[in-house]
Amino acid sequence: MKLSRRTLLASAAAATAAGSLPQFSYAASPPGDVVGKVTVGYQGWFACPGDGAPINGWWHWSQNWGQPPSPSNTAIVSWPDMRDYSATYQTAYSNLGNGQAARLFSSYDQQTVNTHFLWMQQNGCDTAALQRFNPTGGEGPTRDAMAVKVRQAAEQYGRKFYIMYDATNWANMQSEMKTDWINKMRAYTASSAYAFQNGKPVVCIWGFGFNEANKAWPASVCLDVVNWFKGQGCYVIGGVPTHWRRGVEDSRAGYLDVYHAFNMLSPWMVGRIQDVAGADHYYNNVNQQDQADCNAHGIDYQPCVIPGDLSSGHRRHGDLMWRQFYNLKRVGVQGLYISMFDEYNEGNQIAKTAESAAWIPSGSGIRALDEDGTACTSDYYLRLTNDGGRMFKGQAPLTPTRPTVPWPAQGGSGVIFYEHVDYLGAAGAVLAKGNYTRAQLVAAGVQDNWASSVRVPAGWTVTIYAEDNFGGQTWVRTADTPNFTTLSPNANDHLTSVRIT
Repeated sequence: MKLSRRTLLASAAAATAAGSLPQFSYAASPPGDVVGKVTVGYQGWFACPGDGAPINGWWHWSQNWGQPPSPSNTAIVSWPDMRDYSATYQTAYSNLGNGQAARLFSSYDQQTVNTHFLWMQQNGCDTAALQRFNPTGGEGPTRDAMAVKVRQAAEQYGRKFYIMYDATNWANMQSEMKTDWINKMRAYTASSAYAFQNGKPVVCIWGFGFNEANKAWPASVCLDVVNWFKGQGCYVIGGVPTHWRRGVEDSRAGYLDVYHAFNMLSPWMVGRIQDVAGADHYYNNVNQQDQADCNAHGIDYQPCVIPGDLSSGHRRHGDLMWRQFYNLKRVGVQGLYISMFDEYNEGNQIAKTAESAAWIPSGSGIRALDEDGTACTSDYYLRLTNDGGRMFKGQAPLTPTRPTVPWPAQGGSGVIFYEHVDYLGAAGAVLAKGNYTRAQLVAAGVQDNWASSVRVPAGWTVTIYAEDNFGGQTWVRTADTPNFTTLSPNANDHLTSVRIT
């Protein structure tokens, strides 16, 4: 055990006693690309016919990938906000509530991955864990291609990424995972964007020790794989059961040596809590004890933070997620793992999501972010992650009160167009960054040739177009503009489409 770990823990305790919170506590490791950072789980597993993906189907959008998704053939429970995607694909769902066609994105389009990593950059998501299931079957070529796309996006937007193997249903996992790393994935560690911790490339293995039939490898096999990756010079994270420490409930007994062999432990939490009381239960009975065990064994601790299953009404308009940020900061964890970034299948995504019935297919039964009566912008859970990450890193004060506003009344977190000059008359909806055609603006309450003033958040750029689909005369605004008649040429009542960046 390194002396620095004990020294740093003591320093953290002293700082807390003195009334000033440390950035975070260190267990075994100093800050790196996962310690002291916010990591998001990235599936990147959506495809559509016509996108060029080798899998050539509605990958993870439908139950039957050969047929377009519809209410009777769907694999998702949440609907993405589609306004930022340049390439979209027609589904068999009814039109959205605002009359627009129900279209979906493909992860195979580089613009999709770039958009996601831009959102990560804008919202304090430091590192992405690229999920890699058994790549030896029919999904393998598409998954291989996704690794290329993620590397490119991470490099472009200054994010880190690492490979996260999911061992579920992988019959020959012990040999094939090693071969995959040597022959394919290890090459990605040469990227400037690949995550390193303690000077070592990061690899995560998810699934060892779970008490499930599709994860039935003996402890000796699991330990061999963990030690093999460590022998390859890797810093190895374990995506482990919630109750790994006691070997009960979702964890098999007899795997503690496997768990203690990892450099970092990230216990799974999806489906474990539904409300603030549940988050507090785990804080009092699991998280603190997990951290103590990790401290005793020189292991870093990276628990999951979940936004909650939107389809089941668990989110409490952000209160559930914030409580986890607050509790885990008090525990002194070494990292945070957001489960997940783009998990529209289970409803635990933080990526932009339909904010109201206007943005979901009519009659689909899919819940929007306002399902509990609280209006939330489509990027709300990205903004919430940003604020929670800032608190975790000591850049914002520790508070049990969620500071993130679901739908800002002013333009601080979005662009607002007004019917009259000086921000008077009717106001449109708060617009997140993205591209808005005439139909999309009308659906957001911004009528054609209607706007006379606009509020613009600091650092944002608004490009106004006089014609639909981003054509005609343009005006660029980077600050609040109270009177469009003062612009040259006069922009009053000329807005038809807009790009917000």
